[in-house]
Amino acid sequence: MDIVILNMLKQYNCKTDDDYTNALKQIIQQIALLGLWRAKFFEHAAFYGGTALRILYKLDRFSEDLDFSLLNENSAFSLNQYHRAMEEELAAFGFSVEISEKKKNSQSAIDSAFLKANTKAHLLKIDAPSEIQSHYHRQASLKIKIEIDTEPPMNFSTETKALLQPIPFWVKSYTLPDLFAGKISAALCRQWQQRVKGRDWYDLLWFIQNNTPVNLYHLETRLRCFNFYKEKDPLTKAKLIKLLTNRIETLDVELAKKDIVKFIKHPNRLDGWSQALFLQAISEIQCTR
Repeated sequence: MDIVILNMLKQYNCKTDDDYTNALKQIIQQIALLGLWRAKFFEHAAFYGGTALRILYKLDRFSEDLDFSLLNENSAFSLNQYHRAMEEELAAFGFSVEISEKKKNSQSAIDSAFLKANTKAHLLKIDAPSEIQSHYHRQASLKIKIEIDTEPPMNFSTETKALLQPIPFWVKSYTLPDLFAGKISAALCRQWQQRVKGRDWYDLLWFIQNNTPVNLYHLETRLRCFNFYKEKDPLTKAKLIKLLTNRIETLDVELAKKDIVKFIKHPNRLDGWSQALFLQAISEIQCTR
């Protein structure tokens, strides 16, 4: 195994199936980011979402997707022009992947692609134990969704963060207050049906625990874009707490826990989860504009 990949893998202290597949995904994600940087993608776009929090800001959970936002609206922008850069960068480190465009079923500002790789073959490449490899069919596929918002809600700020692996390079990201705004927007606007995104609520607690203020200006912009906040007056902290309270009072906490558990190494961190806990936590939210 490439010594660089070995050093990256050592960070994860892998023991279970989920540990190895999550580590494999994140290693692939980081190398894909390197390919994007080489192709000057971050001159046009910024990284955001759960994977940005994990890779750049040390959120202690794994994340599945790579989410980006253009810095300025451009409905003609396409990820297609960057597929080859990611594929070639991954190939240089011994990973054989295919990136293909996701066809849109409707008019959308989200341009998407899927990165696909053979799970078993790549677990072999990172020297996963044979008993772990044996749990996967030889045709099992690892998938990472890549999305970019080509008409993003504006009023956000960015910063450039250094990554040291697989080699030193730079990634442009939303700032933490704007990432927090995006997370709250997801928690409020996401359509649950029978699949509650516990990851939204885990991340929300993480922001509060780390005393990160939410950018109310960007959050209001996002909520208005989603037609969720319709009042004429600006969004205030009091109004935000009310919106979150209403959402938490309908939150199925057990479904939320089932969603997040496979993405964290210590499930006992969820033992205290309840509606009462979230209601107490949101009272400590800090805000900025």
